[in-house]
Amino acid sequence: MVTDSRQKPEKRRGANRGRSPASNQARSYLDHHRKVAKDSAQRLWRSPVASMMTWMVMGVALALPVALLLLLGSLQGVSAGWENSARITAYLSLDVPVEQARELASEIDGDGRVLSVEMVDRDQALAEFRVSSGLDDALDFLDDNPLPHTLLVTPEDSARSADGVQALVTFMEGMDAVERVQVDLGWLQRLNAITDILARAVWALALLLGAAVILVIGNTVRLSIENRRDEILVAKLVGGTDAFVRRPFLYTGAWFGLGGGVVAWVLIQVSLWWLNGPIERLASLYQSEFVIHGPGFDGALALIITAMVLGWLGAWVAVKRHLDDIEPGDIAGG
Repeated sequence: MVTDSRQKPEKRRGANRGRSPASNQARSYLDHHRKVAKDSAQRLWRSPVASMMTWMVMGVALALPVALLLLLGSLQGVSAGWENSARITAYLSLDVPVEQARELASEIDGDGRVLSVEMVDRDQALAEFRVSSGLDDALDFLDDNPLPHTLLVTPEDSARSADGVQALVTFMEGMDAVERVQVDLGWLQRLNAITDILARAVWALALLLGAAVILVIGNTVRLSIENRRDEILVAKLVGGTDAFVRRPFLYTGAWFGLGGGVVAWVLIQVSLWWLNGPIERLASLYQSEFVIHGPGFDGALALIITAMVLGWLGAWVAVKRHLDDIEPGDIAGG
């Protein structure tokens, strides 16, 4: 048994001798990073109340703009669906015969921007109006059919944007037999303009809250620097580099970011779950399929990574500003 216990260190030393100096240095560097990251996480767990308060502040600051961006994304998706289902209605003059109306429908159908053209002749339109309105007796007193031939034009997918539909409207309005062209895209254009304004406002809010997160983490790390002032002085006295000294605080900022990102994700999921029922009821009243989609796995990962980067930046700002003021000469002065 004694021989075995002696052989194990010898094997380790032999393995270490087999590695190159660069490999040993890289291994030592990674081991130190691992140790510092673990120690930083343990320090946060030893003060759970203060850490949780910082995580909650970060979570709220991150969840608010992300939730608003998810809402805007859902609105833009719904408006895009309405825009893609837009159909142009062209009313012909009353004196246009049915043969000319069919020729006009064929001419429009030959345009590359048009997917299909459906012609509703005036007799068919009157019959449908009789069925839908229930005004049979009143319509019997009419001498002539007051309804014109109608063309229902469906644009191609590439022409279903607001500009593409407007170009088709202008094209059909220039035809002699067309009395009026109707497409209800004005409200949709206004909605898109409003959502664009809101999107810019949300991004501005996200930048402001991101700056606030950096300041919060910076202030928290600054307090940690002051609490570990003597430890930093000793590390510098024994020859610790600036990178060596700042490393624990950068990991602290990253751990704060990780916790804040997780809290933000939880807040978003809880908010969506809470709002899901009322949103579905409201959408059903308007016969809409409007749904606020969650961030998903990729979105959650991006949120957490962004939070960690912000935490790291906040820690770096605090370390850069306050660590340079701590010098070994302060011991003699103290």
